[in-house]
Amino acid sequence: MSKTTPDATRTPPAGDEDLGAAGSQLSTAPEDTLNMPSLGVLGWARWFWRQLTSMRVALLLLLLLSLGAIPGSLIPQSGTDETKVADFRKANPTLGDLYDKLGLFHVYSSVWFSAIYILLFVSLIGCIIPRTWQFVGQLRGRPPGAPKRLTRLPAYTTWRTETEPEQVREAALALLKKRRFRAHLAGDAVAAEKGYLREVGNLAFHIALIVMLIAFAWGQLFKMEGNKLIVEGGGFSNTLTQYDDFKSGSLFTADDLDPFSFNLKDFQGTYEKSGPNRGTARTFQADVTYSVGAYGKSKKTIIKVNEPLEIGDSKVYLTAHGYAPVITVRDGKGNVVYHDAVPLLPLDANITSSGVVKVMDGYRDPKGARQQLGFEAFFLPTYTPGNEVSSTFPALGNPVLNLAGYYGDLGVDSGVPQSVYQLDKTHLKAFKDGKGQQRENLRPGQTMKLPNGAGSITYESTEEWANFQVTRQPGSGWALAGSIAAIFGLAGSLFIQRRRVWVRAVKGDDGITVVEMAGLGRSESAKVPEELGALAETLYDQAPGAPEPDEDSTDTPDPQVVPAERLEK
Repeated sequence: MSKTTPDATRTPPAGDEDLGAAGSQLSTAPEDTLNMPSLGVLGWARWFWRQLTSMRVALLLLLLLSLGAIPGSLIPQSGTDETKVADFRKANPTLGDLYDKLGLFHVYSSVWFSAIYILLFVSLIGCIIPRTWQFVGQLRGRPPGAPKRLTRLPAYTTWRTETEPEQVREAALALLKKRRFRAHLAGDAVAAEKGYLREVGNLAFHIALIVMLIAFAWGQLFKMEGNKLIVEGGGFSNTLTQYDDFKSGSLFTADDLDPFSFNLKDFQGTYEKSGPNRGTARTFQADVTYSVGAYGKSKKTIIKVNEPLEIGDSKVYLTAHGYAPVITVRDGKGNVVYHDAVPLLPLDANITSSGVVKVMDGYRDPKGARQQLGFEAFFLPTYTPGNEVSSTFPALGNPVLNLAGYYGDLGVDSGVPQSVYQLDKTHLKAFKDGKGQQRENLRPGQTMKLPNGAGSITYESTEEWANFQVTRQPGSGWALAGSIAAIFGLAGSLFIQRRRVWVRAVKGDDGITVVEMAGLGRSESAKVPEELGALAETLYDQAPGAPEPDEDSTDTPDPQVVPAERLEK
């Protein structure tokens, strides 16, 4: 085997046209052309399609889609929280008008985001279809025959042997198939190819992207999410009017709601009582009974945090918990004008809570005018003397309800929506005693008398409430499957090397068999020479070398793989 000086910039001779064929079709990527498209509508349409379905444009559109999603995460969205959008517009009127014109308050349904989305979808499909057909054609075909001059390939080795050419080729064919090459006899050589999974991974990655895009669009169009606060003993039916707040995709309708209902029988929460984690929740669970359909059989189940109840395509999650003091309000004659459990919102980890009580039909003042009543409520599940502002433990240890009363017009008839957890004091007056505004701490069973014959308010007992979130996320399973497939496909396209190997065995002029082995990879890879060397070593054991004609010694060196730039011109 001769070794020479480097010459990597030489031009292949005219007889090596088949070398280009040997390395062709290792990639199924559509061929780029530098020729300008023909003039006319059809020519420009063809040029535009080629640009749109090119990989660089697909990557650019994917980047633009990612950048376009950033405003949707940072700017309040009208489909998610109208209140935050209104507050942003009020605080930033100029910027709000600009965002309106750019569609930044509804990014995912804006024209520009939809255009990028659709173009990316079309680009990926237009890129995948021709690649797939070309790859299928390669799978149905066979590796091409060996070039005339194997010495021109990146990795090459040769030796002489007294083994017959047919036996060498048969041994090479068996060896390559054992190493999972697709191999066949092609004339005086064995042609083999390996690494088809690289293109499979490439196609799988792009198909997975399409699946993820479809799943994302499907989920955004048909999703729904609603919240419902339920006090122990209360129930819920899956209709739009039952939700405290509800949001959905643009194509979701009320008919898409799964027909079911459930009742909250009991809520159980336990907490650490000592140690550094005192007050930390140990268990949160809701005992419910549910039924599917109008005449479904009632079933019992337990809903825990991150363990939702699944009914059809809907999932019912347990998301929050708090306390609801049972309040009874009587007028000056002792008649009950209000009796209900009032959910209060937690303010801290120890469930110090606040809220309001609104009584539409309160009492009549001395002039005979009907007055509405409102009460600010501040609740401490575990009251400790000396700590009037917060609870010291989240469980019901020593519950205290602090109340402050008001009378007048609650503003509920003004037509302006207001929160059930806040009191509009614009047209209200505070009840006062000899020390100023009347405010008292009540324990269960205690009553606060209202001045001027306005009646009384009694803290009867304490119930617990739980907040449930009903969600429907179609396409989430497909999105997960697509993301996993994309990861594996990308890994395959990056780490699997597509390469070809040829083994030629022919009789020399002196009757001794000359064996040539060469390898060619799709991209520069150090594995091609290494793999060819391992194959040559194994084949050399089955077809050992013969002495060179001018050698006196019978010792023949093992074959060595020589890079193409070190071969003799």
